[in-house]
Amino acid sequence: MKIRYAFAFFFLISQGLVAQQFSIKGSLKNGLTSEMIQGAAITLKGTAFSAVSKSNGEFAIEKVKMEKFVLNINAEGFQSYQAQINVKEDLSLGTITLFPMGYEAPSGALQKTIRATNVAELFINRPNFLGGNAVYGIPSEPKKLIGDFYLDPNWSKASILLYDKMEVMEGFFVRYNINSNMFEIRAADSDQVRIIPGLKIRNIVWIDAQHKIPRYFVNGMDLKEDGTPISGFFEVLVDGEMPLVRRTKAIIKESNYNTALMIGEKDDQILKRDTYYYIQGKNLIEIPKNKKNLMPVFGEKASEMTAFASQNKVNLKETSSLFVLFTKYNSLFEGFEPLMPKPTENQ
Repeated sequence: MKIRYAFAFFFLISQGLVAQQFSIKGSLKNGLTSEMIQGAAITLKGTAFSAVSKSNGEFAIEKVKMEKFVLNINAEGFQSYQAQINVKEDLSLGTITLFPMGYEAPSGALQKTIRATNVAELFINRPNFLGGNAVYGIPSEPKKLIGDFYLDPNWSKASILLYDKMEVMEGFFVRYNINSNMFEIRAADSDQVRIIPGLKIRNIVWIDAQHKIPRYFVNGMDLKEDGTPISGFFEVLVDGEMPLVRRTKAIIKESNYNTALMIGEKDDQILKRDTYYYIQGKNLIEIPKNKKNLMPVFGEKASEMTAFASQNKVNLKETSSLFVLFTKYNSLFEGFEPLMPKPTENQ
């Protein structure tokens, strides 16, 4: 009988009928203290697979079948965490950083949860999370309307911080509709698109499909212009003591075609316009249109900034000069970390 059962088992293996099983391992770290996190619950959504992190922060989920899962991590006092994983072999997720509930950086527009720590781990150190560099075109627009309402028409891999329970979502692809203030979100290998209203997202960072660098966005609801919260998202170009942010709006330029003379543009066009602001506390203030009024923005360091602009021949007529000046200003304060080498252009 034993020989018969053994033969049957090997026959099933040869036919591929015995499911392969794999392990998922990783560790959890406190992003504020760098201490390892014990007692966190790690689960695969919709399954009985689970684990609890040990005193050294390590966890392991064993005997997992080959499939795609949503990994959930919940630890008391910490922001919850969610990411997609693709189990095709034993996975090592490396060290996943969690942040205490409600923690924010001492200054700047961005919560530390959405800054470089998780981004570096997501896009460099943890290749087993679903994703890639696929670029997808946008659906065709109505015949008489040229352009689109997307901040970037390409799908970009993103890390999202939700208002609800301060949950972090990773491994999804997104694009943002400026006009509707809606995010389209989908899995890397799926055509199914889910819509998330902008009012549910606090911060988001995505990898620019063209330049392959992170771009950071904050919800205007957390800021105030003339004492009033704002709808829509602002891109953080320089963070720190006095952040520099950019807002992109989409407007429709109507056709100016003259039938009699047969000149002008026949179609309506969607155009995108950028406006730049700086942030003091939670107050959003538009950059002065007159560049001569710009230096007083830097307060007691105005003279130092004027000298810097003169010595480095900064052309205040160019928009890129704002990035240079605010980078210099914020670097004068302890703890400054540059977000990007230079700002990207919206498509």
